[in-house]
Amino acid sequence: MKEIEFAIRYEPGADKLMDVFHENPSLSCRSSACYSNETAMWRIDHVRGSEAAVEAFAEVFLDEDRCNECLDRPTCDSSREYHVLDRTPESRTIYTYRREVHRCHSLPYFVLDHVGDGVVFESRRTQGEYRWKILYPGNEPVGELFDTIDRILRQGLSLELSHLRQSGNWNADTRTAFQLSHEQWDILSHAVEEGYYARPREVTVAELGEQLGLPRSTVQYRLRSAEDLIVTEFVRNTL
Repeated sequence: MKEIEFAIRYEPGADKLMDVFHENPSLSCRSSACYSNETAMWRIDHVRGSEAAVEAFAEVFLDEDRCNECLDRPTCDSSREYHVLDRTPESRTIYTYRREVHRCHSLPYFVLDHVGDGVVFESRRTQGEYRWKILYPGNEPVGELFDTIDRILRQGLSLELSHLRQSGNWNADTRTAFQLSHEQWDILSHAVEEGYYARPREVTVAELGEQLGLPRSTVQYRLRSAEDLIVTEFVRNTL
């Protein structure tokens, strides 16, 4: 089994959906399941962020008159339907079923055309990046696949091959991430960016609180609860 990871980067203005992520840096969307064959693609996505960001995401994502996957143009002639499986003010869980995927030049379309059946996909959208993690049987080289996708990208999109390796512990990190609340994810992201986990530590809990406009006790609680969850899930799923 091989594992590859592609990152598609979107400049502001290049894609209506990805512009929502540019405008809301704390917004993120992850797939817990994504499968495709030569005729259809079906997936479950989990989005979280502020209430306003999630509403803006849903307005664009659920529009059946546009395509959220095409790499060469803003939309295509494939048919698609969406079902909201779960809803809170700061999250959505959405099932997507897409027919006639041969009409849509998405990343899964090119991967399946290159390596054949048996592929499993995971994805994550955040800020201006759409990252795909791909697991497939066989030893097909990815250079030709990369070149094929890179050639058809419309203006404002660029492609990066993040890594190519033997398959490892598939999906454990994604399962853990789904369990973090928006507040926990936000405080962890900010703490990492500010060097809270650096050695030596570059910022204190009190300073994080001042930056975020939160009491020190709130920051401490959210960090501790997020760390407890991550460590517990890591031990359960990987050791």
